[in-house]
Amino acid sequence: MSRRVRRVRYQLDTKNIKRLSDSDIRTILRGADPLIMTGGRNLLAKILKGSKEKRVLELNLDDCPVYGAFQSEKLETVKAKIDWMIKNNYLEIEYDYRLPFLVFSEKGWAIERDTYSDELLQQIREIKNPESHDFKEHLLDRDRGMILLLLKKVEQAGDPSFIPSLEEWKKVDYKKVRKEINRVIYSLSEGLS
Repeated sequence: MSRRVRRVRYQLDTKNIKRLSDSDIRTILRGADPLIMTGGRNLLAKILKGSKEKRVLELNLDDCPVYGAFQSEKLETVKAKIDWMIKNNYLEIEYDYRLPFLVFSEKGWAIERDTYSDELLQQIREIKNPESHDFKEHLLDRDRGMILLLLKKVEQAGDPSFIPSLEEWKKVDYKKVRKEINRVIYSLSEGLS
């Protein structure tokens, strides 16, 4: 006879928040990214608050680009903003056995994909020596839609200085991504002639 799993219960409380700014929405989604299906609302609140708690530091969550973004706000306010994000379908909660974890909704992932691809575009733009830089491995096995969006943004930038990084990237990625990288390289090369 199997035992019924007792799931950890949670209750959302938005503290009557009616609306969040686009900046707050993007910040919360960016903070949630490293936690998807591994952490919950409380851990996200600690990232956004800039907690020095042992678990946050052990998981290197202090490396998150939005770590401490809401440090001047009360923890209860940060949690209320996260709950607002869940109630307004930017984030969802899914259970893994008995624990509730955060996941992106379609709407939330579309925003995070755009934010994260902008961040990656800036990182690639700043690479001085693509041959010795580890960005290629960082991009491997990322969400395909986000990678294609990144390549679209590289192409739209129209800057041929991206070509050396693209040449290095295509050496390590999968066939479909390499095909798109080649297309973007060709498009950027056309601007040179």
